[in-house]
Order: sequence, then C-alpha cells, then structure tokens
Amino acid sequence: MTMIARRGALALIGSGTALAVPGALTARDGGTGRFVHGVASGDPAPDGAVLWTRITPAAGGGDVPLQWHVADGPDDAARRSGQVVARATADHTAKVEVAGLSPGREYWYWFTTASGDRSPAGRFRTLPVGAVGRLVLAVASCQLYPGGLFNAYADMATLPQLDAVVHLGDYIYEYGAEGYGAEIGRKLNRLPDPPHEIVTLADYRRRHAQVKTDSDLQAAHARAAFICVWDDHEVANDGWVGGAENHDPAKEGDWAARKAAAMQAYFEWMPIRESRRAMGRAAIYRSFEFGDLATLAMVETRLLARSEQVAFKGTTPDPAQFAAAIAERARGDRELLGAEQHRWMEGVLTTSVRAGKPWQLLGNQVVMARVAGPDPRTVDDGGRFAGQVAALPQPWRTRIEQSIAGYRAGLPFNLDAWDGYPAARERLYAAFRRAGTRPIVLSGDSHAAWSNDLYDDGGTLVAAEFGATAVTSPSYGSLLPGLGAVLAKANREVAFCDQDAKGYTIVTLTPDAATAEHIALSTVLAKPFTRQIAAGHRIMAGKREPLTPM
Repeated sequence: MTMIARRGALALIGSGTALAVPGALTARDGGTGRFVHGVASGDPAPDGAVLWTRITPAAGGGDVPLQWHVADGPDDAARRSGQVVARATADHTAKVEVAGLSPGREYWYWFTTASGDRSPAGRFRTLPVGAVGRLVLAVASCQLYPGGLFNAYADMATLPQLDAVVHLGDYIYEYGAEGYGAEIGRKLNRLPDPPHEIVTLADYRRRHAQVKTDSDLQAAHARAAFICVWDDHEVANDGWVGGAENHDPAKEGDWAARKAAAMQAYFEWMPIRESRRAMGRAAIYRSFEFGDLATLAMVETRLLARSEQVAFKGTTPDPAQFAAAIAERARGDRELLGAEQHRWMEGVLTTSVRAGKPWQLLGNQVVMARVAGPDPRTVDDGGRFAGQVAALPQPWRTRIEQSIAGYRAGLPFNLDAWDGYPAARERLYAAFRRAGTRPIVLSGDSHAAWSNDLYDDGGTLVAAEFGATAVTSPSYGSLLPGLGAVLAKANREVAFCDQDAKGYTIVTLTPDAATAEHIALSTVLAKPFTRQIAAGHRIMAGKREPLTPM
C-alpha cells in the first residue's frame, strides 16, 4: 500500500499502557522440547487439512520425531495418528497433510513427542460436500506485531461458528526496531525480533517465530483452519516481480535471494500446502470448494507477475512527474496476475458457475475499487478535512500535500492497489463476464475496512468487494480521523470505508444472501477491549444489486 512512504516511518497512532508480551498457550515442558508456538491448521480439503506445529528443542538441535493425532472431539481418543519429523533444516517446524477424514466435519488435533510431551490442541473443519446452508469466514490481514495487541484474534477465537479464516497477507513485517510501529512497540514491549530489518533466511524465521508466540494469534489458529496468501511485507514493502520499494540491492543483496529466503520461511512457518506448479513457490494461487454454496479462489498479486508500481518522488508537486506517472499507469501491458494465473482463475470461476453455486469469492491482496484521493478544495465538510491537513506536523503535511497534488493531476488514492493497474483490472472484469459471475472480492493491505461496488469502464456493475481492516497496522485515519467517510462520499464505488478502527471482517454466506460485518475493536493498545459491528452490508444472490446496509 502506498500513499505515504513507509520505510523507516514511525507509527502514526497514540500511546498506550505498557504491557508484557503475551505468552504461548500452555504446553508441557519435557525432555524433548517445547511447543511454544502452538499449533495451526490450514488449506482444508473435503477429507483433511494441513496440520502444523513447531518444536523448540531442549538441547542439541537435530531432527525431532513427532506424532500427530486427530480426534472427533476435544476429549475423544485419536481416530487417526501418524509420524512426522520436525527437521532442523526446516527450523524444527513440522507439517502433515492429513487425509481420509469425512467432509463437513469438525475435528480436533494435537502433536506429541517421543517422551510424552503434548502440544496444545486445535480444531479445524473439513470442506463440505453437497448441500451447505451456511458458511462463516473471518477475513484478516496486516498484523504488525509492534503496532498493537492482536485483540482481533482474541475476538475471532470466540466466534460460535467459524468455518475458516481467510488471511490476505502481511502476516509479518520486515522492519526493524527503529522502523514502522516502533513507538507503539516500545510502549507495549513488542519490539520486533531480530531488531534489524530482516533479509536472510534466519531473519525471516526469527520474525515468524516471534509473531507466533502471541497467545491471541495461537488461539485463532487453534480455533479454525487458515487459508492464507502473502502480501508484500512477508518479503518487503511494495514488492513486485523484480524488486520492492523497501529493497536496496546495494545494501540488501540480490532480490531473488531475499525473496527465496522469505518464501522458504513462509512455507516452513505457515499451515499451507507446498505449491506443485512449475512456476515454483511464488505460484501459490489455489481454490477451495464449499459444497454447493461457494467457491473461493485465492490469487497471488505480488511475486509472480506484478509489474513495478507507478510512483512519483520528491517533496514538491511536479506536473511533469505526474504526467509521466499517469501515462505509465495507463499502459496496457501492466500486470498483476499474469496470463497463466488469469486463465486458471477464469476456469475456476466458470466451473463454479456451471455447477450452479450461487457464490464465487476471490481472495485477493489489494483493494480493487476505483478510489480517487481526497482534495480539500472539493471536500464538502465545512473545511474540517482541509483543517486537518493544515494542522499535520511535518513531515506528514508535506507528504500528504504531495499526494493531494497527485490526486488533482489525476492519480488515484493508492497506486499499489488495482487502481495502479487499470488495464489489468479491466481484463479481470472481462473474465468475470465470460465466467458469468459477479463475484465477491475479498481484499486486505489497506489497513481500512471497505464495502465497495465494482464497475467496469462501461459503467456496468461487475462485482462486490469487502476489504478487511488491519489487525493492528496503522492507517491514514490515524493521521486524518474520518478520512474513510470522506472517501466514501466522494467515490461512487465506495459504499463504506473506515480508515480509523482495527479489527477484521466476518463474511456469512447462505444460498440466498451474502453479508459482511466489519468488526471494529475499541483498542489494540490494552486489554480488555470491546467490539462493535462498524458496518454491515448484504448482497442477495438473486439480484446482485449494489450493496445495501444490513
């Protein structure tokens, strides 16, 4: 996401009471090692799921044999067990692809060591087959560890029904202890480990390990299977196929090497199936079928095919730079998905429609709607927004004013989103039409909650979009409270936007309707916290009209 450059930026939100780092869920500490990072499941299938854990060895550092167990309930004996090895070469993580279970069932699982130590237990639900009356998904993204407490996950773990968690990226951030979120991190005793910006395989492993010590995140992982895809910060800010805004080859080495290290750590530490595509680990796009109700297609928009972002530099408005950026943005060959992934996605959507499923969902990293940036001269709020901009401290005021100048020249609110790739977006919308679907697009990255109606260049409604706000990461509302309402008022495609609150989104599907509830938390700086539904929107399967409030 790019409006303000984030390399080395301090957190934008205020202070809070110092808190201890949350501990891991209870696990026995024996002679073989400890399960301090909990357990996780992911990529559910009709007959199983991926089960994950990590053992912290007591001594030495060699491979550690484990047993996995799956049961029908929390107090039942294991119905299936097997062997898996937490290998030293995989940072002592262990993953197993369990199969042979029944569809549409909830199962419990845990791991044990040869010496009898037992991990915490988790649960997951296999994908249903046949008739499905109700599906509940939680959508999350952008969990900056120093940026606050993971209260969103604490709330998510208590949901009475949760079929899966769709995580749309920024599971970790690459910045060091003096970078993004450092001010909050110091107050909460949540500074990143290692303290420097992560570049090597060892660095990325340590950062994943730190994030997974959070007890609220562990509770959410233990509650339901995660369906994950990375965004940019799992490697470096504003990544694209050939580099990143936050990667300097002169100081940080070869981009391909850094990307490979980050992907290796991701696949080690996340409950995700290995990619078996010829294009390798970057090709993590895949789909999930929820009986006769819905198809979820998870796409990759960062490392596989994305063209470099359009950007302008400097601290003063430059009409020539703006004109060059507008021309570059309009190029027809600019890509986000790439041709092969695009064909795959269209095939998945087409198959789902032909099967008679009422809902097709697209798990996608960045916001798809057309969003024009706010211009204080045209915002009709009695001068409030203009006054906010004028009152900003330096250097924020200079950066915001530079962005506003770009908006006036014709550049969109966020060039790192689909708005930076309009030709690729139109190709995507054409694929929706050919498939015969108006899908629901799920988006992350922006640190804001969105409900959007998506229109093509001809003005035809082609899809709905629900964007999840950040779990903790600061947003522009931290600088300009109420910015979301300004954006919603000024943009046809934006039905709702909240740039202020942290939380997540609950999407509930039935054969007749899809609803989205944007969950806003009272704070990420302390416990306890309260939650409210900031907004809810509904789509009726038979009508597919623009979004309406619940």
